[in-house]
Amino acid sequence: QVQLVESGGGLVQAGGSLRLSCAASGIIFRIDAMGWYRQAPGKERELVATIASNGGTNYVDSVKGRFTISRDNAKGTVYLQMSSLKPEDTAVYYCNAILNGRGAWGQGTQVTVSV
Repeated sequence: QVQLVESGGGLVQAGGSLRLSCAASGIIFRIDAMGWYRQAPGKERELVATIASNGGTNYVDSVKGRFTISRDNAKGTVYLQMSSLKPEDTAVYYCNAILNGRGAWGQGTQVTVSV
């Protein structure tokens, strides 16, 4: 079946950068919107960024100017470039996409930003 496989999380100091990747796998004939969510300890899952099939993007206010979402349609991959990371960015990050008309989630990758 189709699925999303993400990677790129890790431990970084405040002010550092990380790049998350999320690749669709399986027999895929259509990918619509893609995005990234995060869930910090003790907090609800938060929508961080989205990118539409036409390339239009949206970001939660707290990451504007620091994070960039992009996609490579040929590879079926969505990326989240994170810079100027802050401790409050610490969370498990999950990618999401509409694959073949159905929602799919990545397995999550931990991002920890130390002070």
